[in-house]
Amino acid sequence: MSNVALLRSFTQCLKNVSHINAGGVTTLTRSLHDEKRKPFALYGGRYTVTMLPGDGIGPEMMGYVRQVFRYAGAPVDFEEICFDPNSEEETDFYDAITSIKRNGVAIKGNIESRKNVPGQISRNVELRNHLDLFSYIMHCKSFPGVETRHKDVDIVIVRQNTEGEYAMLEHENAPGIVESLKVVTRANSERLARHAFELAIKMGRKKVTIVHKANIMKVSDGLFLETCSNVAKEYPQIEHDNMIIDNCCMQLVSKPQQFDVMIMTNLYGNIVSNLACGLIGGPGLLSGRNLGPKYAVFEPGTRNTGKSIAGKNIANPIAMLSASAKLLEHLGLNYHANLLTDAITKTINEDQIYTPDLHGMATSIDVVQNIIRNIQEETKVQNWGGSRAGFRS
Repeated sequence: MSNVALLRSFTQCLKNVSHINAGGVTTLTRSLHDEKRKPFALYGGRYTVTMLPGDGIGPEMMGYVRQVFRYAGAPVDFEEICFDPNSEEETDFYDAITSIKRNGVAIKGNIESRKNVPGQISRNVELRNHLDLFSYIMHCKSFPGVETRHKDVDIVIVRQNTEGEYAMLEHENAPGIVESLKVVTRANSERLARHAFELAIKMGRKKVTIVHKANIMKVSDGLFLETCSNVAKEYPQIEHDNMIIDNCCMQLVSKPQQFDVMIMTNLYGNIVSNLACGLIGGPGLLSGRNLGPKYAVFEPGTRNTGKSIAGKNIANPIAMLSASAKLLEHLGLNYHANLLTDAITKTINEDQIYTPDLHGMATSIDVVQNIIRNIQEETKVQNWGGSRAGFRS
């Protein structure tokens, strides 16, 4: 990695550093995700949302989002920005950053980095660092209609999103000897823990589990565990414990019902969230939220491009549509969010329209059309009266 790229990575991994011009003192901001500070772009009663289709199945999934929003009557317009994965130019990336800062919220597919060369930074990671999206939240809840080994799974994963092993600080000391730095800061650990406990209270949760490897990485993970444990003392109404990451994975596949809210560093969060998706039924069902003090970005839970199934009309659109429902909720469009969420839930649990990843025969379009049909049935009931089948009142 060149010195320029190394300096750039270091600057980005400490993006939340703010300088106080008094005696050269430097402090770390500890801002949580503040619902009141959301800088939404709202014009004439309609919201503008940044759309980053990404690669693989991303563009076709975004087409389904547009289609479903139109039938749901969601007052949302999209500002679409596409990346050229073969280009080394940064114009598209900074256009995306500017757009998200202007609109306050985005929905994205996974952006592929096709060239695996030293010094090249993942645009997905770079995006999270630039916008200080320090927290990634994924709600892993079982679908009764999907046959899995474990039932009644209901876990909220809170993942640190901007540092740890993803600081992208690597260098080759000598030929064949590479060092990779893991960055853990007290300030980021503290605001993540506080966010997790506040979320637990908001969602009526009872326990938070801190996931770590402090028995081996005594300084880095030790700091994370110590900081989160200290924050936990401020929330005596919430039970808390801690678990080593390897034991955590074993416990997840053995008895996932024991977990409620889980908080962990970046790499562990990547592993655990993918594992949890497998417990629920696969990568096509769950969505995730990237949250920072000002901005929010919504995406499928496992962050895969799905390149091998792109254009084949077999990709499961549920994850991206679930992300779009969470986006509507974030915008305060609760009616539209509930309308879409209920239509998705009915499609999975009652209608059981499954794509091949769920051992079904349906196409992507079949799933989307069924969701649209459920939306139309519900809006017809609300507008004209009649019986309601399968929807909550």
